[in-house]
Amino acid sequence: MSQEARLESLSQSQKERLAYIEFKLYFMGEVKRADLTNRFQTAGAAATRDLGLYRDLAPENSIFDGSSKSYRISNKFKPLFEHSLERVISALTQGFGEGLGGPMKSLLPCEVPSVLNRPNLEVLAAITRAINLNRPLSLEYQSLSSGVTVRELVPFALVDSGLRWHVRAYDRKRKSFGDFVLTRMKNPIVLETEVPHEYETAQHDIQWNRIVELELVPHPSKDHPEIIAMDFGMTDNILRVKARAAVVGYLLRRWFVDCSQTHEIDDIACYLWLKDPLALYGVESAKLAPGYTKPGQE
Repeated sequence: MSQEARLESLSQSQKERLAYIEFKLYFMGEVKRADLTNRFQTAGAAATRDLGLYRDLAPENSIFDGSSKSYRISNKFKPLFEHSLERVISALTQGFGEGLGGPMKSLLPCEVPSVLNRPNLEVLAAITRAINLNRPLSLEYQSLSSGVTVRELVPFALVDSGLRWHVRAYDRKRKSFGDFVLTRMKNPIVLETEVPHEYETAQHDIQWNRIVELELVPHPSKDHPEIIAMDFGMTDNILRVKARAAVVGYLLRRWFVDCSQTHEIDDIACYLWLKDPLALYGVESAKLAPGYTKPGQE
């Protein structure tokens, strides 16, 4: 039986334990039996079997070190599993979430920006229930323009702008789709008996369904564009990005992309320029893009 077939024959829990063994080897350089017993709350004998199974599937990936009673990565290592960059970074910086309610602990010394915008869990739970159950919800919303109002929203997606969490939803008060910041919400109530109308659903949100294609290039003011190309994994000095029109403004703002027609932003932290600002024509969130002006308003 091939290696792929043997992996497919394993249970999901076995695959998860083997992937954890590989993660420890790949990113930490070693794995011990205690790592498995602590992570999965299994007996020592079960952990030994899992280590043996991984060794059987990938005999050249590790070498047993008798002095430390651990398996260490070999110079012939080739991963059996796909390891998502996002999940790897999350695990390294926050750990694997062992236990309930305790503080998160990074696997290595890491320093990440503090989270300034922290939604209330009760608010978040109500929103995620409404999304999952396809229900509208009633809540109090604090707007910079309108103050406190009672709204009925039909939410369908959570969005992380990089600075704060918001929900994309249909607003029955304004009869339009929009973004609503979670930290501005109070007293959300999921309306259990009312099913959204068809026109209130994501399929009718034009800005959400429109995909915008962007070409980002090193900012012309920088002396070494080849280094910027390396930083962002560019091909031929171009980074091609696709994003929903509803969120592309947040993306460009988060990356501090100069979206002016003549790359006029002069800032040491601005490394990228939007090669064709006309790609943002008709994009409502473009108002958030650094330096962007509508055609004819330059």
